[in-house]
Amino acid sequence: MLRWVALILLALLLALGVKLWAGEWGFREIARLQAQIAEQKAENARLQQRNDQLKADVEDLRSGKDAIEERARTELGLIKPDEIFYQVVEPAPGEAKAGADKAGADKSRDAQH
Repeated sequence: MLRWVALILLALLLALGVKLWAGEWGFREIARLQAQIAEQKAENARLQQRNDQLKADVEDLRSGKDAIEERARTELGLIKPDEIFYQVVEPAPGEAKAGADKAGADKSRDAQH
């Protein structure tokens, strides 16, 4: 009789162990949920930082003309009436090399003549 009770208790312990490790609320599931929580907290922190930046931008636009002027210059390309606008255009990397090669070829051709 004692042997049957021991076997039943061992079977229950084994079943509970399996449930604990592989069940719906087992260790694996809890570890996965904790990782998901950490990931969500990181995303929330990133979004909170973005919201704080946007809130600061809104406050700048409400309180000062400097921010409005800066946005008008950068986003809309506006200038003041007495200003002169200079735009410096950098050549593309391929164009700069092609131009240098062409100038070198012109010099070597002139040297041959």
